[in-house]
Amino acid sequence: MTNDEVIDLLQRAYGDEIETVMNYLTNSIVLDGVSAEEVKASLQGDLQEELGHAEMLGQRLKQLDARPPGSATFEAHQHSLQPPEDSTDVLSVIEGVLDAENDAIETYRSLVHAAQDGDDPVTEDIAVTILADEEAHRTEFRGFQKEYRGD
Repeated sequence: MTNDEVIDLLQRAYGDEIETVMNYLTNSIVLDGVSAEEVKASLQGDLQEELGHAEMLGQRLKQLDARPPGSATFEAHQHSLQPPEDSTDVLSVIEGVLDAENDAIETYRSLVHAAQDGDDPVTEDIAVTILADEEAHRTEFRGFQKEYRGD
């Protein structure tokens, strides 16, 4: 892997984190119902952590003499995490979060390997740290999914 591949993955991850912040915030606002409260609280709690991930990635890009992407180059990918038409459809939001977390985990695993191949231990460390956070989020939302589906 080259430095360019590491930068591309960092930029992709940065954009994904910003998109996650937007979708978590929106879903935490629009969900309704008593059963939604715990999921809304979790989304609100994760907002700052996801924003912190974006900041770490952006700072790393700057250190590598690159820059995080701005809104003009932004491409949305989290189609399953869009706010549901039915504001009480908590399960669709949970499943959207799981899709987003699975995508993030895949991206950070790729970034770990690219950083290892590129002899970039700083980026590797950042990717491993964020990967652990994303796996914890996935575990939490798998629990929500089991509760809502009655598994």
